Amino acid sequence: MFSLRGYLHNLVTCKIKGPLAAFFRWLLFVLSLVYGFVVRIMAGFYRLHPAHVNCKVISVGNITLGGTGKTSLVEYLVAKLSLKGNKVAVLTRGYKRDARLAGTQGMGDEPAMLQKKLPQAYVVVDKNRLRGAARAIKEYAVNTLVLDDGLQQWRIFKDLEIVTIDVQSPFGNLRLLPAGFLREPLSALGRADVFVLTQSYPGQDTSGIEASLRKLNSRALIVESRHSPEGFSNLGKPGEILSADTFKGKSVLVFSAIGNPLAFENTVYSLGINIAEALRFADHHDYAQADLDDILRQAKEKNLDTIITTEKDAVKISRFRIKQVGIFSLNIKLSITKNEAEFDRRLFKLYSL
Repeated sequence: MFSLRGYLHNLVTCKIKGPLAAFFRWLLFVLSLVYGFVVRIMAGFYRLHPAHVNCKVISVGNITLGGTGKTSLVEYLVAKLSLKGNKVAVLTRGYKRDARLAGTQGMGDEPAMLQKKLPQAYVVVDKNRLRGAARAIKEYAVNTLVLDDGLQQWRIFKDLEIVTIDVQSPFGNLRLLPAGFLREPLSALGRADVFVLTQSYPGQDTSGIEASLRKLNSRALIVESRHSPEGFSNLGKPGEILSADTFKGKSVLVFSAIGNPLAFENTVYSLGINIAEALRFADHHDYAQADLDDILRQAKEKNLDTIITTEKDAVKISRFRIKQVGIFSLNIKLSITKNEAEFDRRLFKLYSL
C-alpha cells in the first residue's frame, strides 16, 4: 500500500534515486526556505511579549520530528515534582484526539497513557496551551504546568526550557521541514536551559553531540538519560505485570505506531527476545478492530502466541476484542544517568525564586 508519508521520508533521506527524485528534493528545499522564514518571523513576534501564568511552567520539547523520548521525560518530571508536594498538570495538544469519546479514550494516545500512569497529576488536552493553562489553574489549583511538546509554544513564558535530543539522530539531515526533519532552525536550541540526551546505550560516546550542542548553546546543562525496560503488562489480564526476562529466548511479533519504532524494537531485542515479525504503523495511527484482527492473523500464521507492543499503543487498542493470544505492552522507565544532581538543582531552584 502506497504511503505518502513513507515516500517523503525515503525521498528526503535520499533512499529514492533518479532525476525525478532529485527534482522533488530541490522543490522541498525551496519550500523549506519559505517555512524557515515564516517560523523565524512567528517565533520572534510571539516571543517579544510571552504570556505569564500564575504558576511555574516547565517545557519539554524537541527540534526534530519523530520520537525523542519526550513523553517518558514528562512522566519522569511529573513523578519527581509530585514527590516534592507540587500539584502538577500536563498540558498537551492531544494529537488525533476524538472529543466524541468519553474519558481518556477521547484524549489521544499519549495523554491517555500519561493519565493512566500518573493518577497524581492532571492531564489537560487543548491545542491552545494558554487556554489549557488557565483551565488547569482555575479548576485544579496547580502550581506547576508541564508543557508536553512545548519548544514551539512561543506564546507562553517558560521558567525552564528542556529539549530532548535523540543521540541516534540528533538533528536529522540538518534541513528544515519539508526537506528534512527540523521543526525550527538549529539556532532555536539557543533558548534551551537543559538538553536531555535520549536513546543512548551503555558505553556510547556522546562527546561529539555534546560539543555540537555547546557550540549552539554554551549555557545549557547537558544530561544523559536511558530508557530501561521494567517489565510487561498483560493486556488480557489488567494489573498483571511480568518481569523483563519473561520472554527471553522466545519468538514474538511486535507492532507499534510511534515516531521511533526502531528504538522500541531494539529494546525488545536487548531483552534476548527474537522478533519474528515487526509491524509498523504511522505515528499516532488510529487503530480499528480490523487492524488488530490482521495483527492476530499474522501472528497465527507464523505460529506466534506472544505479541508485544508499546504502552502508548496498548492504550489505543484496549477497547477492542483481544482473541486467544497473549498481547503484552513493554513498560519503559526513563532514568538520568549523567548530571542528575545538577538537573535536580536547576529543577527545584525554580521553587525558591
